[in-house]
Amino acid sequence: MVIAMRPTVAIDHVHDYAPTPLKFAVDKVLTTSGLTISPGQRVLVKPNLVNGKNARHCTTHPAMVKAVCAWLLDHDALVTVADSPALGPAAYVAHNSGLTQVVGQLGLKVTSLKRAMPLELSHGGTIGLSQDALDADLILNMPKLKVHCQMVMTGAVKNLFGCVVGFRKAMAHNHLGHNRKIFRAMLMDVYAALPHCHHLMDGVHAMHKDGPINGEPFPLGLLSASTNGIAMDTAAYTVLGLTPDRIPLWDEALTRNISGANIQELDFPIAPPSGFDILGFTMSPERELSFAPSRVIKGRIRSLLKYFKKQ
Repeated sequence: MVIAMRPTVAIDHVHDYAPTPLKFAVDKVLTTSGLTISPGQRVLVKPNLVNGKNARHCTTHPAMVKAVCAWLLDHDALVTVADSPALGPAAYVAHNSGLTQVVGQLGLKVTSLKRAMPLELSHGGTIGLSQDALDADLILNMPKLKVHCQMVMTGAVKNLFGCVVGFRKAMAHNHLGHNRKIFRAMLMDVYAALPHCHHLMDGVHAMHKDGPINGEPFPLGLLSASTNGIAMDTAAYTVLGLTPDRIPLWDEALTRNISGANIQELDFPIAPPSGFDILGFTMSPERELSFAPSRVIKGRIRSLLKYFKKQ
């Protein structure tokens, strides 16, 4: 008889982004959560890159991305850092957030995910998923834990939506964002289409008050990793005292009976999802995240012009 393994989430308390403690914490959670790397393995590091004036707070922290990339390089992986922001090329958003400079110290650069391939959605239609992401041996998914005006809270599942190519993501927000049931199903379809992932969450300074772009950092002190993105998100929601009826993606995972959605079935080998001080953590006001076509086009042109001026 084969006994199914319980999903494991390696959670650690990390108070800031100081390089040396962060290096050891990243090694601890990645190793404990079961990540192994073979020499020459092609790993796509997928941070959360969001264009906006608040880029340094709403993106995965550059020090976190650098620590993960360094860990992968030390294990002889072939590392690519890439994302597909809704507005503007990844290199431009990375420059604004400070990511370009720090990964450059490792001989890496940030690129955009391209080559859209149609993914059939459970509610009908298709969306363009990056062949670059599909071709990687492993995606190391690095979400920023933050509040979200449409999805309430987001983590691993929502961050993989960044593997949808460019403006297609913005248009999906615009056309489907008003229908939460369809939108959450689409996000889960994208997650399910990318099974070759490991996940590491940056919740050291989570974002609260107004997400996904205009919020403020909150010193939560959480770093977690898992082979199961649903489980990692479930643990984060539990840390914040939330319940499935409040979180559309958590409810979607439970509805589909996806492994990792039940907090009682998870293992926490380092620390449990308790002991975090959440006093003062404020949720975002709920509203539609509008990406009207005119905004998409104008934003894309402005971002491209700014990017090429720097070249």
